[in-house]
Order: sequence, then C-alpha cells, then structure tokens
Amino acid sequence: MQQDEQAIRDVIESWHERSRNGEVDGVLELMTDDVVFTVVGRPPFGKQEFADSSRKMKGLKLDSQGEIIEVVVRGDTAWSRVQLRVAMTMPDGKAVRREGYALSILTKRADGKWLVARDANMLGPPT
Repeated sequence: MQQDEQAIRDVIESWHERSRNGEVDGVLELMTDDVVFTVVGRPPFGKQEFADSSRKMKGLKLDSQGEIIEVVVRGDTAWSRVQLRVAMTMPDGKAVRREGYALSILTKRADGKWLVARDANMLGPPT
C-alpha cells in the first residue's frame, strides 16, 4: 500500500476514534477550513456549523465505525468510499443506529498532511 493511501486510511480511523472519544477539536483538525458536508435532508454546511452542532451534543455517546471500501489517490487529491455504522446513545439511554455510505474528497497540504475537503454522508434512517 502506498504511503498516501495509508495516510488517508489513518485519517479515517482517527476521525472515528476522535468521534468515539468526543474530541470535537480533534475531528476539526482533520478537515479543511472550507470543508463542505452534504447529508440527507438538509442543505450542505461547513466547518463552523459542524463544530457548533457537535458541541451542542453534550452527553451523547457516539460509536462510529467504518469499513473502507476504496481509497484512490490522484496527486494532491484523493477520494474514499466508506461503509459507516453509527450508534448514538442519548444521555437518557435511548439508542439510535444508522448505517450507510460516505464519499469523501481529501486534499494534501504542502506539509504532506491529508484533510477532508468534501464529504457526502448518506446514512440511512435511524433504526
């Protein structure tokens, strides 16, 4: 496996780990300042809205896991496809699970670090 592909796989795993640990600032470090998120049922949004909504979820336990299906690197741009499984447990103990796919576009900074620039997250309805 080439070095860039492994670095991108590491970013994806780090995203899941930081999410599970409630490390909002750590997750923010893995995205560009002009990142755009596309999710079902609402208009696209950016980094600040991601940060604000993540910080509002105090007491929420998130277990995010993903199976990487594909990582393709083309110069300083790459994309990944991941099958996601997310379990959210509310402070009152109620649990919600969602599954689906995500397509992410990443860019490589001058220092060699890969960051998520675009993310289309197509999680299905809660179960």
